[in-house]
Amino acid sequence: MVIDYSTPFHYVLALLPETVLAVWALVVLMADVFSQSEQSEGQASSLVPGLTIVGIALAAIANGWLLRFHEADATGMIALDSFRVFTNYLFLLAAALFVLISGRYLEREKLRHGELYVLVLLATVGMMFFAGTRDLMLIFLGLELMSIGVYVLTGMNRRDRRSAEAALKYFLLGAFSSAFFLFGIALVYGGTGSVNLTQIAQVIGQTAGKSSPLLFAGMGMLAVGFGFKVAAVPFHMWTPDVYEGAPSPVTAFMAAAVKAAAFAAFLRVFLTAFHGLYTTWAVVVFWLAIATMVVANLTALAETNVKRMLAYSSIAHAGYLLVALTAGTTMGAASFLFYLVAYTLMTMGAFAVVLVVGREGELNQDVHWYSGLGWEKPLLGVTMTIFLLSLAGVPATAGFIGKFFIIRAAMERGFIILPVVLVLASLVSYWYYLRVAWYMWFRPSEEGSGIASITVPGGVRVALVTTAVLVLVFGILPGLLLTAAEHSAATLTATAGALAGLGRP
Repeated sequence: MVIDYSTPFHYVLALLPETVLAVWALVVLMADVFSQSEQSEGQASSLVPGLTIVGIALAAIANGWLLRFHEADATGMIALDSFRVFTNYLFLLAAALFVLISGRYLEREKLRHGELYVLVLLATVGMMFFAGTRDLMLIFLGLELMSIGVYVLTGMNRRDRRSAEAALKYFLLGAFSSAFFLFGIALVYGGTGSVNLTQIAQVIGQTAGKSSPLLFAGMGMLAVGFGFKVAAVPFHMWTPDVYEGAPSPVTAFMAAAVKAAAFAAFLRVFLTAFHGLYTTWAVVVFWLAIATMVVANLTALAETNVKRMLAYSSIAHAGYLLVALTAGTTMGAASFLFYLVAYTLMTMGAFAVVLVVGREGELNQDVHWYSGLGWEKPLLGVTMTIFLLSLAGVPATAGFIGKFFIIRAAMERGFIILPVVLVLASLVSYWYYLRVAWYMWFRPSEEGSGIASITVPGGVRVALVTTAVLVLVFGILPGLLLTAAEHSAATLTATAGALAGLGRP
């Protein structure tokens, strides 16, 4: 079916997964309001998380239907390409994993926040808008819808001072970065007369790179806004404190889904709208990637708090993804998508283990609390080891294959320094990742640690096993994911090259 945006109903079809998820969020909200399962103050109704999973599944089915639609032209506000379908599935996967692991936290902290599932669904809708539209104003609306939901989720444990502090820090710095982003949109509009990504690309192509200073300033402002959202150095200072103070399931969702959405939008905006100015912005992203990889990995060496260590780890992985963005090719975009999936799986899995090991108040996050975990709780020990090895980039894991593809894409583009820094930074990361594994397997459990009494709920078991298996499968049989990533990337870069008048990159 051909989608013609001159027909209003066709907008509904183009936004089918977002519409389904938004409507279902209202269903979940009403189900929570009228739920009769309020006999236990510390638990949410089991109906609410179940309904949330159903809504995510329905949105996934609707997302698959997008592949049946074709655009009359590539200038519409809503993108109907495989890149959008691919990233939508990634956001839905992260949301489903959040639902599976969050029940343990709510039970332990004696919270009954059924509305948090509504916020997750609406934040996921924002992510879909953020990464799947071609209009800078719609992208900004998606950014705000996503961000507001996550601000509230960060502070959902009102009895925890650290949670409230994390929410305030995230809100203030998030508003600051949104101001940069919005001002950048205004300057880009002043320089090109449009906020549509494809029309911006056409203007840049027609001027043969002789663009106005307003456009360059706006592009810089947008880069700063994205830099805050993906936690690239030097815009990363909020990340460790917010990740440490936020509830563990929310930290997992922020580190995986929110960062994935920000990176997907970053890639779409810069490869579509600013493809013709690649030689200008690639230099900036080049140095951002180097600074991010070096600073994050060196800082993580000194961390003994596992949540803060994983926070700096997420910053380091932002640097690896920036290397793929710097390549600016179809292979670079494909490696970007592959690594984004791998990163989401291993990050959500690692934080799920952190959540289970944590006790009420989440005060036992130091690495020594993991002593003996591998022998006392083999499921947690084995899966956490898999995630740590993949994060480090050990062969036969998805993390290793993802880094390999990123290095290849960078070298094909002619970059040598970036792959060298990436490899050296990964070697540095082996210390802090393997330190946690060493404590789990080679240190006896400490008296009073309570590891023997840890129970792993069914939802967390499903999440751990699923993510660990996929990390290994994509590490051994990467073609299963790479083929879809290459096809999705090609739909984005081919359009970008044609609009910029430069041909396919």
